[in-house]
Amino acid sequence: MSNDNLMFTATEHGQAMHAKVKAFIETHIEPIEAQFWEDCHKKNPDGNWENWEWPEAYESLRKQAREAGLWNLFLPDDTLGAGLSVTDYAPIAELTGRSLLAPHVFNCNAPDSGNMELLWRYGTKEQQDKWLTPILEGKTRSVFCMTEPDVASSDATNMEATAVVDGDEIVINGSKWWSSGLGDPAVDILIVMAYTADERADRHHQHSMVLVPVKTAGVNIKRMLKVFGDYDAPHGHGEISFENVRVPVSHFIGGPGKGFEIAQGRLGPGRIHHCMRCIGAAEKSLELAVKRGMSRTAFGKPLLQLGGNFERIAEARIKIDQARLMTLYAAQKMDAHGTKAALTEISAIKVVAPTVLQEVVDMAIQIHGGMGVCQDTLLPNFYAQARVLRLADGPDEVHKTMIAKLELKRQGFSRSTKSDKA
Repeated sequence: MSNDNLMFTATEHGQAMHAKVKAFIETHIEPIEAQFWEDCHKKNPDGNWENWEWPEAYESLRKQAREAGLWNLFLPDDTLGAGLSVTDYAPIAELTGRSLLAPHVFNCNAPDSGNMELLWRYGTKEQQDKWLTPILEGKTRSVFCMTEPDVASSDATNMEATAVVDGDEIVINGSKWWSSGLGDPAVDILIVMAYTADERADRHHQHSMVLVPVKTAGVNIKRMLKVFGDYDAPHGHGEISFENVRVPVSHFIGGPGKGFEIAQGRLGPGRIHHCMRCIGAAEKSLELAVKRGMSRTAFGKPLLQLGGNFERIAEARIKIDQARLMTLYAAQKMDAHGTKAALTEISAIKVVAPTVLQEVVDMAIQIHGGMGVCQDTLLPNFYAQARVLRLADGPDEVHKTMIAKLELKRQGFSRSTKSDKA
């Protein structure tokens, strides 16, 4: 079951955009992707992020996509984006997930997509004009700074970085890491989530999101972090420190103490996008496994006819389709009732989709043999994507805890209910 068979869930506009994206990927991206990443590695041989750059084909592809109207497809605004609902965009996100390059080409890559939606929903007119518009136009890039090196970030209320109001300025101190996209040569703005103490507020109204230009005094990019030995240049995931960084009070997004509220609005659609891209990557991995398994012979038979591989292919198909249906259901519920009403479904797919991708990629790697762990396929990158996503945007354990609490609440038990009263 490919996502083509599920397009009944999308509007006519969504179906038309899906067809255009599919044709663009097949015509312009797939034929050059392998060479693109080879060129990328040649241009960016080490962790010296200040010299990172994109291959020449990058801007050319982005220009073609924009001229074709395939730009900011994730944004449900028919002027700034494509006017697609989450349900309309979900199958398109799956298509882009089959490629490492496609999300960048359509200006739909994380963390920019989430940051753009955040500023679109919660930013002031001044913030939108100054920071959102250049990202929407593809002129600059952005970073989201939340995870910290010195605390257990699975509990976001642990964060130690501070954003303190001092007169008409915000003073930011602390460290962040795994700030994705920090190595991109076009990065211009950081969205920093930090602790803003307020004795009058509860624990979920003590944090703020602040816009910090990357060249502000006191902002120090310390290093890029390798993921399984790869710097992921020129996108990169960095460690960054803030030492008495000062920005105007007008750089609060939504005001002080609104960080968690805004984060939920940002992460809801973003998790749908991540999960559908996982499903696209899983589909691509399964296709590669079948082609490899049917084209290679061992002991007088195609590889797929050996060692239970037929069953593995069947299990992969079942898991992918289950994950897709769960994610489309979450998307439809979000469109119909809002993010808050779909919290269980969003957490569930955040556990399921990366796990399915990890399992399918692992199977595909095994069938490929040595080729499966080298740069000749996208499989190692897909595996890294899956494993990282089981940590990013909340680890599996946090989402499972959320699902359990919501289930208890649904059945009439409060969070504080003791087990002996069950």
